[in-house]
Amino acid sequence: MNTNMKKMSILLILLLPLVTVAAQQPNAVEVMNKSRELSIASSLSATLKLTITEKNGSERNRTVSMTTKSYSGGLEKRLVRFLEPADVRGTAMLIVDHKDATDEMWIYLPALKKTRRIVSSEKGKSFMSSEFSNSDMTSPTIADFKHSFVGDQSSGNQWKIESIPVNDDKADEYGFSKKVSYISKNKYEVMKMEFYNFDNELFKVIETKATFPMKDGRYMIKNMVASNLKSGRKSEILFNNIVEGGKVDDSVFTLQNLQQ
Repeated sequence: MNTNMKKMSILLILLLPLVTVAAQQPNAVEVMNKSRELSIASSLSATLKLTITEKNGSERNRTVSMTTKSYSGGLEKRLVRFLEPADVRGTAMLIVDHKDATDEMWIYLPALKKTRRIVSSEKGKSFMSSEFSNSDMTSPTIADFKHSFVGDQSSGNQWKIESIPVNDDKADEYGFSKKVSYISKNKYEVMKMEFYNFDNELFKVIETKATFPMKDGRYMIKNMVASNLKSGRKSEILFNNIVEGGKVDDSVFTLQNLQQ
């Protein structure tokens, strides 16, 4: 074997582990899909506390009940009903999350005794005056974004994935120009999300403070905080009384039940 062949053989030996790692690593879309799949429970009920903190430190609290159920094909339905305080009591939302289609959202306003559909242009608007948006309450359709890794993914314990809306209409719908997600490599849990406005400025960060383990390696975010870097406001959601796997009738997720 001549010198050049020896050098090439040594180079191939050195590169082989890197090629193997690259072949095993999922792409960005696969990571986003896997993370979404692992966050869906067969059924779940819980109460949650929403705390809205102003820049001056004053707080407002809301208590909410939530019931979810998943179906075949990645479909998930969710009923959210406000319990406290009195000025929002009875307000309810029905959310239908589709894996590969536009999500559906309805809201019932007891003061008006009226149910209306939340249109796409309202996805980026505030969820009940908090720093969370209506779309933060859903699992956004993967195909609405172009997903790609940011930086070198070969080291560290998190994937860093940039998600850019596929067109201007989708950007207007969600209310941001791009999102950067930090997802743990061992459990595919979303640890943090950074949102950029249309001037490419970071304006909002959502951080996961705690997760709740579910069956089959699945998880739900138990505690998360949304921080608005422009206004100085923060909103926190904390789930309590979590019950996984209980029987939930399909009639829970109807427009008729939304008004009860």
